[in-house]
Amino acid sequence: MAAVNMIKFEDVDSKIMELRHEKVILDNDVATLYGVTAKEINQAVKNNPDKFPEGYVFVLLKEEKAEVVKNFDHLEKLKFSPQLPKAFTEKGLYMLATILKSKRATQTTLAIIETYARIKHLSRNIRDLSAEHDKQKKEALLHKSGKIIAEILDDDLKVKGSETTIELNFAVLKFKHTIKKGK
Repeated sequence: MAAVNMIKFEDVDSKIMELRHEKVILDNDVATLYGVTAKEINQAVKNNPDKFPEGYVFVLLKEEKAEVVKNFDHLEKLKFSPQLPKAFTEKGLYMLATILKSKRATQTTLAIIETYARIKHLSRNIRDLSAEHDKQKKEALLHKSGKIIAEILDDDLKVKGSETTIELNFAVLKFKHTIKKGK
């Protein structure tokens, strides 16, 4: 199987907003990530209402639309659209991924899953760090964590080396991992 291209953290992060106390991505931005049109995204939701129960997707109110247009420059074109955009929660994005059939949509879904898996692996490493007492094992976990971070935030630069500092401060473990990169 070919390697999955990771979605850049910055690409996704810049599209996430908080509405109604939920982290969401609007249909136009979802369409951009999946390489389809917003119309296709909305048609998929319309054709599969049973797959999008409450808490998966919602339509913005006029006031919410005006607020996101004001606060997110890349959504300026929504200002003139008569349609109210849909907002997808994390659960809604996963469900949408089961419906979209394009090759890019499949690759995007795989990349999202791989990214979340790496983040969970990183979380486990960090949890294990706080319980580990052996200095060499801590160093190994820190190094492994640094590699995972580099994979998640990969910007096509080659890693030249890394530097790890462990600091114990009143029974609280702190660590710093610097990744040195070059072109």
